[in-house]
Amino acid sequence: MMQAQKKRLGRGLAALIGDDTSEAAVVQDIRSLRHMPIDLIHASPNNPRKHFVDADLDDLANSIRVKGLLQPIVVRPRADGEYEIVAGERRWRASQRAGIHEVPVLIRELNDGEALEIALIENIQRSDLNPLEEARAYGLLLEQFSYTQQQLADSVGKSRSHIANTLRLLTLPDTVRSLIEDGKLTAGHARTLVAADSPAELADQIIKLGLSVREAENFVRDASPSSRPRKARPEKDADTKALELSVTQALGLKVLVDHGTSGGTVTISYKTLEQLEEICRKLQASR
Repeated sequence: MMQAQKKRLGRGLAALIGDDTSEAAVVQDIRSLRHMPIDLIHASPNNPRKHFVDADLDDLANSIRVKGLLQPIVVRPRADGEYEIVAGERRWRASQRAGIHEVPVLIRELNDGEALEIALIENIQRSDLNPLEEARAYGLLLEQFSYTQQQLADSVGKSRSHIANTLRLLTLPDTVRSLIEDGKLTAGHARTLVAADSPAELADQIIKLGLSVREAENFVRDASPSSRPRKARPEKDADTKALELSVTQALGLKVLVDHGTSGGTVTISYKTLEQLEEICRKLQASR
């Protein structure tokens, strides 16, 4: 059932938000389209987009004054008889600025989960979310709707690597995430800091020096302790090398074993997320 729901909401999103131009969808839209007092419409607290640029809203408001609101706002009924926005909060805000008292709406009967999922996907596909808003939206879809990264990528029309890299921004400290939201640090710059030891300090230096993303990559790498010369490791004994070879052949991935008097580590190297998932599946199957 969950798989069927994902398929309907992901691929059927155009129908749900009024972008489907098939004959059946147009008939449905005509039946549900109405003009509604703007005071009866309210923003959704689950809209992933939290930041609206005043200048952009003013430009859209000027356009609405001249041409009207050309695309309806998608809403769903609330228990109090009023309506909550599912898609189109930016148009709603601009209409308020334009002094419009009634706006065209498409009414959709949606439960809380469906409304949240559609709001997230619609914003990701169509809006200029800042990278942190986008990452939080992905995180909500993964957590609350049990998406895999590949299913999420298919739903929003992004690559799986883009999804994974964007989600990594959520691991950064609050100070760095604030710089991203304020537009002082790009997503490309921020991704170079994900594995850094002192991301906040490095972020300040990147901004102060005005580094490009490539320059930031080199700067962070040079500042990392792992880039400093290491002491030569002692030669491994034959038994350890044999164990490495045996496990490498069993997994089909490179395995390194570092063993000492007080214990050691086993390192499994992978190149793709599919290989990582295969490792996880094998570990879980062995429990």
